[in-house]
Amino acid sequence: MDFHVKDLSLAEKGKLRIEWAEKDMPVLRQIRERFKKEKPLEGIKIGACLHVTTETANLMITLKEGGADVYLTASNPLSTQDDVAAALVKEFGIPTFAIHGEDRDTYYKHLHAVLDKKPNIVMDDGGDLISTLHKERQDLIKYVYGGTEETTTGVIRFKAMEREGILKFPVIAVNDAYTKHLFDNRYGTGQSTIDGILRATNRLLAGSVFVVAGYGWCGKGVSMRAKGMGAEVIVTEVDPLKALEARMDGYRVMPMIEAAKIADFIVTVTGNINVVDKHHFEVMKDGCIVSNAGHFDVEINIRALEKMAVSKRRIREYVDEYTLPDGRKIYILAEGRLVNLAAAEGHPAAVMDMSFANQALSAEYLVKNHDKLEPKVYKVPDELDFEVARLKLNALNIKIDTLTEEQKEYLSSWEYGT
Repeated sequence: MDFHVKDLSLAEKGKLRIEWAEKDMPVLRQIRERFKKEKPLEGIKIGACLHVTTETANLMITLKEGGADVYLTASNPLSTQDDVAAALVKEFGIPTFAIHGEDRDTYYKHLHAVLDKKPNIVMDDGGDLISTLHKERQDLIKYVYGGTEETTTGVIRFKAMEREGILKFPVIAVNDAYTKHLFDNRYGTGQSTIDGILRATNRLLAGSVFVVAGYGWCGKGVSMRAKGMGAEVIVTEVDPLKALEARMDGYRVMPMIEAAKIADFIVTVTGNINVVDKHHFEVMKDGCIVSNAGHFDVEINIRALEKMAVSKRRIREYVDEYTLPDGRKIYILAEGRLVNLAAAEGHPAAVMDMSFANQALSAEYLVKNHDKLEPKVYKVPDELDFEVARLKLNALNIKIDTLTEEQKEYLSSWEYGT
């Protein structure tokens, strides 16, 4: 088997952790049971670029049970769990190309290793696999039925490609499914980001000033959890509607240049570049801790900070201390990469269960319908979104009401008045 992982001797530990996560992924388990019987992905090659975690492992196993040949690489060099990568190779026979902390050259070699398999379905997290395919491996596009994208960042990239007429095959925006962004982004990012910050720093959040840049679903989740830990939360935004929503939710709202002056913690969750920039570092108070829970390591302008600093040292694992000429110290967590995956273990399995259920069902949908789809970005079909919600409720043993025929008629008619 062609693979590249750190150490296969870690496989037993990884297998146990994959099993532990699987216990909290009942939706994916129900899909796996059906896939095992029906084999809807028989003969299909799937190339996936996702965070190599225990939850992702369960998705890969589900796809393989559905009949697919699955190849996995990491979507972030610092998110790979080496024991999980080893277990996927040794225990489950899934070729995996991922090593925690790999350099940029190795990262892209791994992307190409997956593309070399000529995948029919490409699963992405952030857009690197699909964009590399379009930029450098166009000879392989003829094999591709379609792709899926896990993140807001990736969806933005592919919508831009669609607008420019560059996108060569359909991509399903898994990120935009209600059962993904309403739960994964809010509850998953909210909890795991706080978890990463606490593991990296062991600092008390209660009584601190905690700044959240961006009030999308991820920002809402981080703000909610920081507030629950006793922090005073400040939100920075560029969207007037989201800024107003943050204020109505009880948070202070101000520009980053003002928030940076009083912040004890700053977390970026915007998906944009240089959200924390040179002029923000210039006004930060001594000891400010800055981290990122957006996708790429571009939200914090670390290059500007490097030029400003007179010294830098790794004071704790995942904590870099930058000393400025006036003696102030600024702390960057996880090199500006995803703090929830670099310094912690990412989202809890219960929320990834719904996200990856959408991935599995979207892959099946692409196999069945790719010849009817144009090279555009599509939302997850409502019936798949509802099916994930139904399976989750079923797993929780929760029953809900159904509309009567009279109610259906009322909702579909224009004739009823006051």
